[in-house]
Amino acid sequence: MSTSTATTVVQAEAPISYDINLPYVKVGEDAGTETEYPKYLPNWDKVWFDPLPHFDFEDPALRVKDKTKPNLIKPGVFISDIQPGLGSVVNGVQLNKLSPAAKDELALLISERKVLAFPDQDLIDDGPATQQEFMRYFGKPNYQPVSGSVKGQPGFHIIHRDGNKEEIARFFEQKTTSTLWHQDVSYEIQPPGYVLLGLLQGPSTGGDTVFAATDLAYSRLSPTFRKLLDQLHAIHTSAKMINHARSAGGLVRKDPITTLHPIVRIHPVTGAKCLFLNGEFITKIEGMKEVESKLLLDFLINHMVTGHDFQARVKWAPRTIVMFDNRSTFRKSNAETP
Repeated sequence: MSTSTATTVVQAEAPISYDINLPYVKVGEDAGTETEYPKYLPNWDKVWFDPLPHFDFEDPALRVKDKTKPNLIKPGVFISDIQPGLGSVVNGVQLNKLSPAAKDELALLISERKVLAFPDQDLIDDGPATQQEFMRYFGKPNYQPVSGSVKGQPGFHIIHRDGNKEEIARFFEQKTTSTLWHQDVSYEIQPPGYVLLGLLQGPSTGGDTVFAATDLAYSRLSPTFRKLLDQLHAIHTSAKMINHARSAGGLVRKDPITTLHPIVRIHPVTGAKCLFLNGEFITKIEGMKEVESKLLLDFLINHMVTGHDFQARVKWAPRTIVMFDNRSTFRKSNAETP
């Protein structure tokens, strides 16, 4: 009697990008000759950041007395809403010309409308230092743990694509979509409130950003279900993202952070209850078993993703700036291939 044993050797696949939009390793040497904005090419200086401790924050929106916002909304300023519940396009405002009182009113308008798009902004060409100083008015900078940043300005989070078709093709061999629904750095003790995105240059179409209103999503749930959510907390961690960056040979600037946050947070300006979720950083709901956590989180994420009647889609053009409220929005970018 004889026996035989068959074995199959499976070669491990090389790690793919965690987010196909974000560079975790150095870009090609010729990239600087292909962009009008070489200062913004991702930089890989080895800067280390300790965990951000708790800090006091006074929201500039709370300083506004006149809710009509006369310092911001002057004659010649036109605001068109993208959707009734969120999102507006603001024409006739140059962000780099705003007075302190107008910036306070801008913070209030962002809190109210959640997402504001400003076309053709001179601030885009003012350089990283001026842009960073502008955003300091709205809160403390947050330093990303992975991916490239601007040299000397680690508060920037660079979204860079350079026609990397082979990398994109390999990404889609393992993934069905490039979208990651999230709220920015939700694992931090105090995640950012106000966030600025700006497009330096890009294709004529594609790459839209979709925002969902987390307060409207919460309000659509039944009173019974909302009462349950009001009591729950979720564990957010950056460990998976950091471990992935290390495995891909990327730079890491922070140790992993794990934080317990309520699933429902009260907005400090509007007083609205907002869902606080993340498609990537939540590991479980405190006090629940794994299968229970997954069931509940899958439902809530799906509720946000499919709720097109409380979403707004922002289209990009070069020199566009978008400012949004990270406390009341859930978002994703579309990384359509060229």
